[in-house]
Amino acid sequence: MQTLIFDCDGVLVDSEAIAEATLIELLGEWLPDLDTENVLRQALGMTTANILHHLELQSRHRLPADATQRVDTTIEARLAEELQAMPGVAAAISAIPLPKAVVSNSRRQRVEASLACTGLDALLGEAPIFTADEVEHPKPDPALYRLAATRLGVAVGECLVIEDSVAGVTAAHAAGMTVVGFIGASHIEAGQAARLEAAGAWRVIEHMQHLAELVSDWRGAALSLPSRRRKK
Repeated sequence: MQTLIFDCDGVLVDSEAIAEATLIELLGEWLPDLDTENVLRQALGMTTANILHHLELQSRHRLPADATQRVDTTIEARLAEELQAMPGVAAAISAIPLPKAVVSNSRRQRVEASLACTGLDALLGEAPIFTADEVEHPKPDPALYRLAATRLGVAVGECLVIEDSVAGVTAAHAAGMTVVGFIGASHIEAGQAARLEAAGAWRVIEHMQHLAELVSDWRGAALSLPSRRRKK
């Protein structure tokens, strides 16, 4: 069964700029020898723990033992006050008549809170949520997307994924899914479309108003494939 899968941060909700600003503030205190703003962008889309590990390796300083928990707690407090749904995503969810799921590198607590405070949980209904704590190797490893397909009972080729990060596109593409890159979030920098395409994105969009059309194109191509094969 064809299924539409959304990443959460930077796709359903415009959270990455908030998370990035929080990380820059905290890491400026903990790892003062790094140009945090620049090196952080290389790790966006990873789990908090992996981002912190990646940055700590580049510093002469060591992070607090509870750094991951402190970062997540601080980010989630800010999200509760400031978070907005991505413009146009509510209409896109309502307009696209496919089963849906959410696959995120954030912890489940953050994903559920983000969807609840933006009202997207009501639109997504019973859509399953899969998070990084369910696999040993999260994105950019394809394990989380493969797990989602298995639990959903769908073939990976029947899944269309919406991702904003290179790590996310890499993971979904490696799992065998078709990926739409999204560059409409407030944290996106120039050149991201090319980076997502290089990672395996099938198409790239800047606004969620274009998603329904792409889903229609994808479904049409998938439905026509068996008939083309029968003609050979």
